[in-house]
Amino acid sequence: QVQLVESGGGLVQAGGSLRLSCAASGRTFRTRGMGWFRQAPGKERELVAAITWGGGSTYTADSVKGRFTISRDNARNTVYLQMKSLKPEDTAVYYCAAQVSLTGSLYYTRNYDYWGQGTQVTVSS
Repeated sequence: QVQLVESGGGLVQAGGSLRLSCAASGRTFRTRGMGWFRQAPGKERELVAAITWGGGSTYTADSVKGRFTISRDNARNTVYLQMKSLKPEDTAVYYCAAQVSLTGSLYYTRNYDYWGQGTQVTVSS
């Protein structure tokens, strides 16, 4: 079992910055990759960014490229999402997810076995 705890969400004005953190605990040594997803009201959950745990390869969605950066600290079992130049359309609940036993592309929600509880990010105009 792996437990994921997100933190760092909140209310920020447009143009501002936030850094989300996701601390993993439990059987983390088998983690293949982690991702940050978001879900706005009435919309499907979408991948924002993902990172492989071993090689550190990253993926960032076009909608946030150049503004959001995913990174990891293997020693702390923590993944971060640095968000800059935030826009009102970035408002959503942000979820951290881990791929441990499952395999496949980190792009798809179905390939993650563990999810955090979510943290709200609200960007005011």
